[in-house]
Amino acid sequence: MISFNESRYQWYQCNSEQASAQPGVKLTKFIRKKKKKTEKEITMGGSESTPQTKTPPAEFDKSWRETPWDKKELLEKELKELKLSDSKVKYIRILLAGEVGAGKSSFINSVNSVFQRRITTEALVDNAGASGISFTRTYSTYYIRNGQSVLPFVFNDIMGLESGESRGAHQEDIAKAVEGLLKEGHNFNPTASAKNDCKSETNLEDLTNCLVYVIAADKVSMMDDDVFRKMRYIRQKASSLGIPQAVIMTRVDEVCPLVKENLRHIYHSKKIKDKMQECSNSVGVPVSHIFPVKNYHEEIDTKNDMDVLILRALKHIVLTADDLVYRRKSGSEKC
Repeated sequence: MISFNESRYQWYQCNSEQASAQPGVKLTKFIRKKKKKTEKEITMGGSESTPQTKTPPAEFDKSWRETPWDKKELLEKELKELKLSDSKVKYIRILLAGEVGAGKSSFINSVNSVFQRRITTEALVDNAGASGISFTRTYSTYYIRNGQSVLPFVFNDIMGLESGESRGAHQEDIAKAVEGLLKEGHNFNPTASAKNDCKSETNLEDLTNCLVYVIAADKVSMMDDDVFRKMRYIRQKASSLGIPQAVIMTRVDEVCPLVKENLRHIYHSKKIKDKMQECSNSVGVPVSHIFPVKNYHEEIDTKNDMDVLILRALKHIVLTADDLVYRRKSGSEKC
């Protein structure tokens, strides 16, 4: 019995002999048939086909965090009419800490811009990317204006954190600021902690009610471990005092084209959620306390969607801080 391979060989030999008798005719047809068969095998997913990999979608099908885009006025009203849990406390004090150029001062200006309905520059800012050093050198308190009065929360801006022991804000200075011991107007010295600029005792107005880390979304992956070490040191200090913490994640438009095109895609973007998780892993703050925003930077007018993200983050921070005000009040009444 003739095997299949022998049969195929005889068929090929026969065709080859015929092709030799008629050069360039049947052999050419045979080669063309083989070529078509090979192409068909590749098309049909044969052994020579290249697997096609699908690019995963950049967005979730639905927003994973609800955002009241059409309720800016309500958010603004709630913050303006906020009544603190302790009548003896006039202001909630929010301390901002973060790497040089993360946008601490810009966030303060952005909050003020929302309530002023125009772009403001209460806290002076600089293009830190050009110099690589912190523009903020003095410990200052910033009030948020509400017409001729001010709102019941203030921000304290500090010198930016940098890698190395002799660069950026001294971590002990920030620890003293967390405790409310650092005097207004203290000049930061990267190589030496404050000695003469510390208060001997504090009152309710001096105490920090919330520590907020400001982290740039497009830089979190490149931040030096030494900066995170300083942040964790500050976090431990704040945690030991029962001070709540949150993260403002800035420059969201720089990491996601979808968000740059339309800010309302922010909680649809997988890239943004990944960056929020990265911030959480690096600093220790849960994702539920991380808020992506876009600071005012190149705009000359305020915008609804930017305002809503800022107000939503601010409302969470202020209410969380007021919970601490309540706990401190309850604790003092029991003593």
